[in-house]
Amino acid sequence: MSKIAEEKVIKYLEENELDGLFISNHTNVKYVSSYTGDDSFLFITKSNKYFITDPRYTEQVGYECPSYEIVEWRKDYGSVPAAVAGIAKKDDLKNIAFESEDLKTSDYFSLKEKSVGLELVPIAGVIEEFRSHKTEQEIEYIRASCDIASRCYEKIIKDIRVGVTEKELAANLSRYMVLEGSDSMPYGNILISGARTSLLHGIPSAKAVEYGDFVLMDYGCQFNGYMSDMTRTLVVGKASPKQKEVYEIEHKMNWDAENALKIGASSKDVFQASKKAVEGTEYEKYIYTGIGHGVGLFVHEIPFLGPTHEYIIHENTVMTVEPGIYIPKWGGVRIEDQLLVTSNGTENLTWATKEFIEL
Repeated sequence: MSKIAEEKVIKYLEENELDGLFISNHTNVKYVSSYTGDDSFLFITKSNKYFITDPRYTEQVGYECPSYEIVEWRKDYGSVPAAVAGIAKKDDLKNIAFESEDLKTSDYFSLKEKSVGLELVPIAGVIEEFRSHKTEQEIEYIRASCDIASRCYEKIIKDIRVGVTEKELAANLSRYMVLEGSDSMPYGNILISGARTSLLHGIPSAKAVEYGDFVLMDYGCQFNGYMSDMTRTLVVGKASPKQKEVYEIEHKMNWDAENALKIGASSKDVFQASKKAVEGTEYEKYIYTGIGHGVGLFVHEIPFLGPTHEYIIHENTVMTVEPGIYIPKWGGVRIEDQLLVTSNGTENLTWATKEFIEL
């Protein structure tokens, strides 16, 4: 992946008459260089590639990024901004771009102070836009991650019963994903029950599952760094008529949104499609407008789906569709799938059943 990403960066520099790009966003560093460790910064010019790190990671950088010149900022410069300024001076650069949404204010002023005469050009969302166009290799990694998450849904529903706590279930779910082949550090899982399911990003607690509870699971894993993200909601015991009604409306919202997701569709189009099933019902006021996002090396990437976003869906986009209904002090239902948009149509990578389950 790194060669394709590096070529995109060089092309961007040439088209925008920039001498170099300082990359401080960790996910972007990983995307461009394929590095998997910490304390990592890239400085790419039209003719050189520098990897700025400290002695703890130089050996790993040497293995994973052999084409980069390693710069040890602690030993040689004392700070990362000083290292960037030093490299720019050595290479006689006139200007450099930096990631304005990531670079700390203190680092910006330090860089400005140490690089007198060097033009600092703020950019935002450039590499994130590159990341939204997935390669075949990236798609295969994401597909594997979604397969793992879907298999684990079949495992975790066997553990859900009256009396088990949310924390215990969340721990089991993380364990299953690692055993099924995910990277060894699954990111945090949302697994909540009962009235707490109205919390859009609720944290698993010591609450025990009770008869009649909704159980909402929003989770995912990584495979070679690429992420999955899915949500399923079920009921422990016999569902009430209201629970069935809300689930049926939510299921239709999910279905309509996924059918609207295609090349050329706008974020607003998909959102409007998701609303049709709930419009005119008593539950319309309980929806959340952010109904989806891109997924890749980070769990929330562009494009985003909602009424205020201007994104147009392009080929080889991988993203979630996740409308939901959240009723405070009663509970909520969300169904989330991860989809691949291609010229041949839209493929749901999250194959775990969405049928209403009463355990």
